Amino acid sequence: MVTNSQGKILIADDDAALRRALHNTLRPLGFDIREAPDGERALAEIKQDHQMVVLMDINMPGMGGIAACRELRKLFPSLQILMLTGRDREADKIHALESGADDYVTKPFSIPELVARLKAAVRRATGVAPEVSKTIVIGEIELDPERRTVLKAGQPLHFTPKEFDLLHYLMAHAGIPITHRKLLSVVWGSEYGEELEYLRTFMYQLRKKLEEDPSCPQYLFTENWLGYRFRRPESNVGSC
Repeated sequence: MVTNSQGKILIADDDAALRRALHNTLRPLGFDIREAPDGERALAEIKQDHQMVVLMDINMPGMGGIAACRELRKLFPSLQILMLTGRDREADKIHALESGADDYVTKPFSIPELVARLKAAVRRATGVAPEVSKTIVIGEIELDPERRTVLKAGQPLHFTPKEFDLLHYLMAHAGIPITHRKLLSVVWGSEYGEELEYLRTFMYQLRKKLEEDPSCPQYLFTENWLGYRFRRPESNVGSC
Protein backbone atom coordinates (compact mmCIF):
# COMPACT_ATOMS: atom_id res chain seq x y z
CA MET A 1 0.00 0.00 0.00
CA VAL A 2 1.34 3.42 -1.01
CA THR A 3 1.36 5.86 1.92
CA ASN A 4 3.53 8.73 0.71
CA SER A 5 2.85 9.30 -2.95
CA GLN A 6 5.74 10.40 -5.13
CA GLY A 7 3.18 11.72 -7.62
CA LYS A 8 0.52 10.60 -10.07
CA ILE A 9 1.74 8.99 -13.30
CA LEU A 10 -0.36 8.06 -16.33
CA ILE A 11 1.32 5.36 -18.43
CA ALA A 12 -0.06 5.48 -21.98
CA ASP A 13 1.19 2.58 -24.10
CA ASP A 14 -0.51 -0.05 -26.23
CA ASP A 15 1.88 -2.71 -24.90
CA ALA A 16 -0.04 -4.21 -21.96
CA ALA A 17 3.01 -6.17 -20.76
CA LEU A 18 5.11 -2.99 -20.59
CA ARG A 19 2.36 -1.11 -18.78
CA ARG A 20 2.07 -3.92 -16.26
CA ALA A 21 5.84 -4.10 -15.75
CA LEU A 22 6.09 -0.32 -15.22
CA HIS A 23 3.08 -0.38 -12.91
CA ASN A 24 4.58 -3.15 -10.79
CA THR A 25 7.96 -1.37 -10.70
CA LEU A 26 6.85 2.20 -10.04
CA ARG A 27 4.01 1.65 -7.59
CA PRO A 28 6.23 0.17 -4.82
CA LEU A 29 8.46 3.24 -5.23
CA GLY A 30 5.57 5.46 -4.20
CA PHE A 31 4.01 6.52 -7.51
CA ASP A 32 0.24 6.52 -7.96
CA ILE A 33 -0.14 4.78 -11.33
CA ARG A 34 -2.94 4.98 -13.90
CA GLU A 35 -2.89 3.32 -17.33
CA ALA A 36 -4.19 3.99 -20.84
CA PRO A 37 -3.81 1.75 -23.93
CA ASP A 38 -4.00 4.57 -26.50
CA GLY A 39 -4.05 8.31 -27.03
CA GLU A 40 -7.82 8.60 -26.84
CA ARG A 41 -7.96 6.92 -23.43
CA ALA A 42 -5.03 9.03 -22.25
CA LEU A 43 -6.94 12.20 -23.13
CA ALA A 44 -9.99 10.96 -21.24
CA GLU A 45 -7.91 10.10 -18.16
CA ILE A 46 -6.15 13.46 -18.09
CA LYS A 47 -9.45 15.32 -18.49
CA GLN A 48 -10.57 13.55 -15.31
CA ASP A 49 -7.37 14.40 -13.43
CA HIS A 50 -4.88 16.74 -15.12
CA GLN A 51 -2.58 16.72 -12.07
CA MET A 52 -0.89 13.59 -13.41
CA VAL A 53 2.44 13.37 -15.22
CA VAL A 54 2.08 11.59 -18.55
CA LEU A 55 4.52 8.92 -19.73
CA MET A 56 3.38 8.16 -23.27
CA ASP A 57 4.63 5.94 -26.08
CA ILE A 58 5.19 7.79 -29.31
CA ASN A 59 3.78 4.96 -31.48
CA MET A 60 0.29 3.74 -30.62
CA PRO A 61 -2.65 2.62 -32.77
CA GLY A 62 -5.48 5.08 -33.31
CA MET A 63 -4.44 8.42 -31.88
CA GLY A 64 -0.68 8.12 -31.59
CA GLY A 65 1.55 9.73 -29.01
CA ILE A 66 2.43 12.78 -31.10
CA ALA A 67 -1.21 13.66 -31.84
CA ALA A 68 -2.18 13.06 -28.21
CA CYS A 69 0.74 15.19 -27.01
CA ARG A 70 -0.34 18.11 -29.21
CA GLU A 71 -3.94 17.86 -28.02
CA LEU A 72 -2.94 17.60 -24.36
CA ARG A 73 -0.59 20.57 -24.72
CA LYS A 74 -3.43 22.70 -26.11
CA LEU A 75 -5.83 21.67 -23.35
CA PHE A 76 -3.38 21.71 -20.43
CA PRO A 77 -0.39 23.99 -21.13
CA SER A 78 1.39 23.22 -17.85
CA LEU A 79 0.97 19.43 -18.03
CA GLN A 80 4.24 17.48 -17.80
CA ILE A 81 4.56 15.08 -20.77
CA LEU A 82 7.35 12.53 -21.23
CA MET A 83 7.49 10.52 -24.46
CA LEU A 84 8.82 6.99 -24.88
CA THR A 85 10.82 6.67 -28.10
CA GLY A 86 13.08 4.14 -29.82
CA ARG A 87 16.78 4.74 -29.13
CA ASP A 88 17.68 4.81 -32.83
CA ARG A 89 14.87 7.12 -33.90
CA GLU A 90 16.43 10.58 -33.66
CA ALA A 91 13.64 12.06 -35.78
CA ASP A 92 11.08 10.77 -33.28
CA LYS A 93 12.86 12.52 -30.42
CA ILE A 94 12.93 15.83 -32.26
CA HIS A 95 9.30 15.37 -33.35
CA ALA A 96 8.27 14.72 -29.73
CA LEU A 97 9.93 17.89 -28.43
CA GLU A 98 8.56 19.97 -31.29
CA SER A 99 5.07 18.66 -30.50
CA GLY A 100 5.23 19.99 -26.97
CA ALA A 101 6.74 17.15 -24.94
CA ASP A 102 8.81 18.26 -21.95
CA ASP A 103 11.14 15.28 -22.04
CA TYR A 104 11.62 11.86 -23.59
CA VAL A 105 12.92 8.49 -22.45
CA THR A 106 14.47 6.10 -24.95
CA LYS A 107 13.74 2.37 -25.14
CA PRO A 108 15.30 0.29 -23.77
CA PHE A 109 15.65 2.39 -20.63
CA SER A 110 17.06 1.85 -17.17
CA ILE A 111 14.66 2.03 -14.24
CA PRO A 112 16.87 4.46 -12.24
CA GLU A 113 16.96 6.85 -15.23
CA LEU A 114 13.20 6.60 -15.70
CA VAL A 115 12.50 7.17 -12.01
CA ALA A 116 14.80 10.21 -11.95
CA ARG A 117 13.04 11.71 -14.97
CA LEU A 118 9.60 11.05 -13.47
CA LYS A 119 10.56 12.57 -10.13
CA ALA A 120 11.88 15.67 -11.90
CA ALA A 121 8.62 15.94 -13.87
CA VAL A 122 6.56 15.61 -10.68
CA ARG A 123 8.61 18.37 -9.04
CA ARG A 124 8.05 20.64 -12.03
CA ALA A 125 4.33 19.86 -11.94
CA THR A 126 3.86 20.42 -8.22
CA GLY A 127 6.60 22.93 -7.46
CA VAL A 128 5.99 26.43 -6.21
CA ALA A 129 5.66 28.88 -9.06
CA PRO A 130 8.71 31.13 -9.45
CA GLU A 131 8.48 34.73 -8.36
CA VAL A 132 6.93 36.73 -11.15
CA SER A 133 9.18 39.45 -12.51
CA LYS A 134 8.33 42.56 -14.47
CA THR A 135 7.56 42.60 -18.15
CA ILE A 136 10.75 42.49 -20.23
CA VAL A 137 10.99 44.55 -23.41
CA ILE A 138 14.00 44.14 -25.68
CA GLY A 139 13.82 45.51 -29.19
CA GLU A 140 10.47 44.44 -30.68
CA ILE A 141 10.05 41.59 -28.19
CA GLU A 142 7.85 42.01 -25.11
CA LEU A 143 7.60 39.14 -22.62
CA ASP A 144 5.11 39.22 -19.74
CA PRO A 145 6.01 36.55 -17.11
CA GLU A 146 2.75 36.94 -15.18
CA ARG A 147 0.47 36.43 -18.17
CA ARG A 148 3.04 34.18 -19.89
CA THR A 149 2.62 36.06 -23.15
CA VAL A 150 5.10 37.18 -25.81
CA LEU A 151 4.53 39.96 -28.32
CA LYS A 152 6.65 40.88 -31.31
CA ALA A 153 5.96 44.35 -32.68
CA GLY A 154 2.65 44.15 -30.82
CA GLN A 155 1.62 40.83 -32.37
CA PRO A 156 1.16 37.78 -30.10
CA LEU A 157 3.40 34.74 -30.56
CA HIS A 158 2.55 31.25 -29.32
CA PHE A 159 5.10 29.25 -27.31
CA THR A 160 4.95 25.93 -25.50
CA PRO A 161 5.63 26.10 -21.73
CA LYS A 162 9.25 24.96 -22.14
CA GLU A 163 9.85 27.39 -25.02
CA PHE A 164 8.49 30.22 -22.89
CA ASP A 165 10.59 29.28 -19.86
CA LEU A 166 13.73 29.08 -21.98
CA LEU A 167 13.06 32.42 -23.67
CA HIS A 168 12.20 34.05 -20.34
CA TYR A 169 15.48 33.02 -18.74
CA LEU A 170 17.52 34.15 -21.73
CA MET A 171 15.75 37.52 -21.93
CA ALA A 172 16.04 38.04 -18.17
CA HIS A 173 19.82 37.64 -18.61
CA ALA A 174 20.12 39.45 -21.94
CA GLY A 175 23.66 40.10 -23.06
CA ILE A 176 25.08 37.33 -20.87
CA PRO A 177 26.16 33.99 -22.37
CA ILE A 178 24.31 31.19 -20.55
CA THR A 179 25.88 27.74 -20.56
CA HIS A 180 24.09 24.66 -21.84
CA ARG A 181 24.20 23.09 -18.38
CA LYS A 182 22.75 26.17 -16.69
CA LEU A 183 19.85 26.41 -19.14
CA LEU A 184 19.04 22.71 -18.80
CA SER A 185 19.19 22.90 -15.01
CA VAL A 186 16.98 25.99 -14.80
CA VAL A 187 14.34 24.91 -17.32
CA TRP A 188 14.28 21.11 -16.87
CA GLY A 189 15.83 20.45 -13.46
CA SER A 190 19.10 19.73 -11.66
CA GLU A 191 19.25 16.19 -13.08
CA TYR A 192 19.76 17.58 -16.56
CA GLY A 193 22.97 18.88 -18.05
CA GLU A 194 24.05 16.75 -21.00
CA GLU A 195 20.87 16.77 -23.11
CA LEU A 196 22.14 19.24 -25.70
CA GLU A 197 19.67 17.97 -28.30
CA TYR A 198 16.88 19.45 -26.14
CA LEU A 199 18.40 22.90 -26.42
CA ARG A 200 19.14 22.58 -30.14
CA THR A 201 15.54 21.59 -30.84
CA PHE A 202 14.00 24.29 -28.67
CA MET A 203 16.31 27.03 -29.93
CA TYR A 204 15.44 26.03 -33.51
CA GLN A 205 11.74 26.39 -32.65
CA LEU A 206 12.27 29.70 -30.87
CA ARG A 207 14.17 31.17 -33.81
CA LYS A 208 11.46 30.08 -36.26
CA LYS A 209 8.88 31.95 -34.20
CA LEU A 210 10.93 34.94 -33.08
CA GLU A 211 13.39 35.82 -35.84
CA GLU A 212 12.68 37.38 -39.22
CA ASP A 213 15.41 35.15 -40.66
CA PRO A 214 16.26 32.17 -38.39
CA SER A 215 19.50 31.62 -40.30
CA CYS A 216 20.59 35.18 -39.44
CA PRO A 217 19.27 35.70 -35.90
CA GLN A 218 18.97 39.14 -34.39
CA TYR A 219 18.16 38.01 -30.86
CA LEU A 220 18.97 34.37 -30.15
CA PHE A 221 22.66 33.68 -30.57
CA THR A 222 24.75 30.55 -30.23
CA GLU A 223 27.89 30.85 -28.17
CA ASN A 224 30.06 28.14 -29.72
CA TRP A 225 30.93 25.30 -27.31
CA LEU A 226 29.33 27.23 -24.45
CA GLY A 227 25.62 27.91 -24.74
CA TYR A 228 23.27 30.67 -25.89
CA ARG A 229 22.76 34.39 -25.45
CA PHE A 230 19.87 36.79 -26.01
CA ARG A 231 21.44 39.75 -27.73
CA ARG A 232 20.38 43.28 -26.92
CA PRO A 233 19.15 45.36 -29.91
CA GLU A 234 22.06 47.80 -29.79
CA SER A 235 24.34 44.89 -30.65
CA ASN A 236 22.30 43.62 -33.58
CA VAL A 237 23.74 45.76 -36.35
CA GLY A 238 25.95 43.77 -38.66
CA SER A 239 25.30 40.46 -36.92
CA CYS A 240 25.32 38.50 -40.23
